[in-house]
Amino acid sequence: MSTPPVRPRASLLLLAYLAFVSLGLPDSLLGVGWPSIRGDFDVPTDAVGLVLTAGTVGYLTSSVLAGFTLARLGVGALLAGSTLLASLALTGYALSPVLAVLVGCALLVGLGSGAVDSGLNAYAAGAFGPRHMNWLHAFFGLGVAIGPLIMTGVLSAGLSWRWGYGIVAAVQLALATAFALTVRAWQRGGPDAAAGAAVGAATASAVPIPIGATLRLPAVWSGTLAFALYVAIEVSAGLWAFLLLTEGRGLSAAVAGVCVSAYWGSLFVGRVVQGVVAERLGARLVLRVSLVGMAVGAVLIAVPGPAALAVLGLVVVGFAAAPVFPLLTLTTADRVGAAHADRAIGLQVGASGIGAALVPAGLGVLISNTSVQVLGSTLVVLALALIALYEWGARRSTGRQVSAAAGDEGQTSGPVRPVVEGR
Repeated sequence: MSTPPVRPRASLLLLAYLAFVSLGLPDSLLGVGWPSIRGDFDVPTDAVGLVLTAGTVGYLTSSVLAGFTLARLGVGALLAGSTLLASLALTGYALSPVLAVLVGCALLVGLGSGAVDSGLNAYAAGAFGPRHMNWLHAFFGLGVAIGPLIMTGVLSAGLSWRWGYGIVAAVQLALATAFALTVRAWQRGGPDAAAGAAVGAATASAVPIPIGATLRLPAVWSGTLAFALYVAIEVSAGLWAFLLLTEGRGLSAAVAGVCVSAYWGSLFVGRVVQGVVAERLGARLVLRVSLVGMAVGAVLIAVPGPAALAVLGLVVVGFAAAPVFPLLTLTTADRVGAAHADRAIGLQVGASGIGAALVPAGLGVLISNTSVQVLGSTLVVLALALIALYEWGARRSTGRQVSAAAGDEGQTSGPVRPVVEGR
């Protein structure tokens, strides 16, 4: 018998929103601050690659490990410790005397951010509905948008770039304190929620699942690949759209810049709007329509024509892609089972980092050896691959649920099975 989703506490929901905003803040400080940073350290422009690489390594490592350690640490302790680590590392940014120290701090920021990202997504997938999942990820975009404003304001006031990182470090410290004060409340369902008590009692009766059992599930790896493909599409479109619109479609730099902003804006608006839609129509239907919409937008980008057609394609891709990451996270337990969901989400978040790094970089090599027009056709191929992968996983998920239901109907005794929380 399935149980309804637990109504999240208002205080935890607010903390989750603030945490997603804080996740986006450090990511966007570097772009504005790097010219000043490299000037202070007297390093070349391309030295930023060292900082980015260190951050990516830390993020991938902690996001994957968080999924496997979440049950032992508890989500509250994981969030408090990881946010504190990020705060200390950002303080290290502000105090770094040389680039090598800053690179080491970037590794620590990645470790903290990856664990927070994975832990919060795992918690939200079990505790929040489609609307809040989409809105949480929209607030990450809000954090990404606020970061440059903080650094721009600091530099415009004649202060050092170090103040920008110091401000964000203080924000992270305040958030870590809030997480530490609410560690017990982050237990799924909350200690005083009646539904949460029922879920907790059922979960406590489940047999612990070995790590190897999770890694042997095909649905875990198909979901991991789906996340890599999705983020590859999102980042590739945003990264190379400016070049396509200027060199490929003849727009001026100013107009193309506004159009790229419209792409990211459509992603934000889409998450706000479709969060409500997904709650009414269901996550699976919205996911299917969104994936098809991404393919349609990619086709509009790929078709030779006026710049307006490519811009329309970008906006369609952004709006359609908006709910995919949060809803794929939300439905992870449906594909792999609740007992494996936390670990699978950790792998998925880690894979998203790989997709964001490798595919856009590889596409850049392809563009340099052909032309920027290849962007559209590449997005079409990736979008179709994502649709096929999702449908394959959805069919396997439906078959597994039918088999489990048949087995439960005929079972009168035997070993306890992992509990799958209904939504």
